[in-house]
Amino acid sequence: MNSAALDLFQQLLQPALATLPEGSGRLLHGRGQRWPGLEQVSADWLDGVLQVQLFREPDDLAALAQRCLALAATQPAVQALWLQQRYLPGSPGQWLLGEPRRQWVVREDGLRYQLSFGEAQNNGLFLDMRAGRQWVRAHAAGQRVLNLFAYTCAFSVCALAGGAEAVVNLDMSSPALARGRDNHRLNGHDLGRVSFLGHELFKSWGKVARGGPYGLVIIDPPTFQKGSFVLTQDYRKVLRRLPTLLSPGAQVLACMNDPGLGADFLIGCMAAEAPAMQFVERIANPPAFADRDPEGGLKVLRFHFPG
Repeated sequence: MNSAALDLFQQLLQPALATLPEGSGRLLHGRGQRWPGLEQVSADWLDGVLQVQLFREPDDLAALAQRCLALAATQPAVQALWLQQRYLPGSPGQWLLGEPRRQWVVREDGLRYQLSFGEAQNNGLFLDMRAGRQWVRAHAAGQRVLNLFAYTCAFSVCALAGGAEAVVNLDMSSPALARGRDNHRLNGHDLGRVSFLGHELFKSWGKVARGGPYGLVIIDPPTFQKGSFVLTQDYRKVLRRLPTLLSPGAQVLACMNDPGLGADFLIGCMAAEAPAMQFVERIANPPAFADRDPEGGLKVLRFHFPG
């Protein structure tokens, strides 16, 4: 980021801070490639915390920090300012304003989620998936729901809030699932209706199947997880066995966030591996995540299983 990019950063973020979203939301999506010089920066509003993430080292980090502080001073609602250096190993960060906080609770559509700062690359809630969570909440009533690659179980929280009969969450990270339990507790949910399977999917099909059949399945894998999942190789394995888990009329949300792969890749994989599934629609990403290339952003695809 040179001086011109810093000026553009301030020009874009200042009006966004003047009209903050309720709860949480993206304020500046530089990675959408729409603003030259800002391709490696993002800014988020997290219920009192202004989070600025850098995905490449800027020309002058101190100058950027000063701009961030000046912007924060224009909005009294900013309690803290967290500048995260995602380009460094471990993705460390600096608290430029406010008391350092390891954990923080944010709101989205009336639900609450616990975030963490400085512990991992991601804070625990992917803001670009908001429309997907809204869809799940609107369509989960009375369903048995399977949440694959559940991470901190945000989809599960939305499913129970929408009246799901039961939810099975699977993720190989036990700490992530523990955060998922906390998220359900934050929202006063009955944990008797939620299962947490801390296993690798390809070694746990039997346990997953015993919780079904499912009327709603969410598949939201990482693009790459060393030793366990490579999207271009392993997504097909999931889709191949998908119909055996589904009840007639089931809905599937299949998600992908590899900027190098378009929606056609996933639609083609589904047609080849689970031809009984019918593609219905692509759920649009939140407007704040507009991308110069629509295929470069998050893909959330809905499929139907006639049975």
